[in-house]
Amino acid sequence: MNRVELANEYHKKGYNCAQSVLAAFSNLTGLSEQASFDIGGGFGAGAGTGELCGAISGAVMTLGLVTPVDTADPVGSKKRTMALSKELQKRFSEKFGALRCKELLKNKFTPDETTPAAHHMGLTGHCDIMIVTAVELVEEMLAERA
Repeated sequence: MNRVELANEYHKKGYNCAQSVLAAFSNLTGLSEQASFDIGGGFGAGAGTGELCGAISGAVMTLGLVTPVDTADPVGSKKRTMALSKELQKRFSEKFGALRCKELLKNKFTPDETTPAAHHMGLTGHCDIMIVTAVELVEEMLAERA
């Protein structure tokens, strides 16, 4: 099972968007599935406020964990991770036109060629589409860094 499928399976089991994205990268982040679920627990539904999409929050946490802080250069590390976070959000927004959970829910996005994993998997559930696309974007960004 690949990461997008794994994240989708977590969501089907009842985990929120942030938990599903973060846990799908457990083998790279060093977090156990349980730790991913625990850390991401409060970030679903825009941290319960409808603000920043939980799938984005899980993706940003993932990027932070796979690009750890250099204690010799904490400021440079912070800038690097922030740049990754901004790039992820830019790409996500280009696909969906928003970053806020409330706005995304109103948009009723249908998967197409701009969201290949969701389109290929035939997903129709709003959060499922956001989750697999966030995973897809993180994978894309990590591949670019390799």
